[in-house]
Amino acid sequence: MKYLILISVLFVSACSSTHKTASIFDISDIMNIIALSEENAPNGIIGTFTLPIKTSGIQRRNVYLNTEVDYRDRRNITVAISPKLIPALTKKYGSSPERYFVNKTIAVTGEAKRMKIYFFFNGKKTQKYYFQTHIRVMSLDQIKILN
Repeated sequence: MKYLILISVLFVSACSSTHKTASIFDISDIMNIIALSEENAPNGIIGTFTLPIKTSGIQRRNVYLNTEVDYRDRRNITVAISPKLIPALTKKYGSSPERYFVNKTIAVTGEAKRMKIYFFFNGKKTQKYYFQTHIRVMSLDQIKILN
């Protein structure tokens, strides 16, 4: 009988998951999204996130949409749009994504993940870094305009 209880406990604990999903949290609160992604690192949190976009930038053909004016701000979440998706977004919205999404609120489906961003000096990576929360967008279905 005690082995049956032990096996039951082991089975139930094996079925439980420690991976947190955003669907059970308030996913429109930016600091909550950041805290959950940090808590779950190196994994991310999966869900649909409501984000106000304040600025954008382009680096190595990627478009980055930011929730803060300073993309290095601790309170910033960056939506990283794949270069392959940029022509389709430009066609869909009639403007380049780095211009179109600024000052709009979007819903982004994907994984919010804590990323280590290194500083570069004279073209070489240094040992200095900071963390950002990124959500990668690889498909048109992942991003929608709310207002």
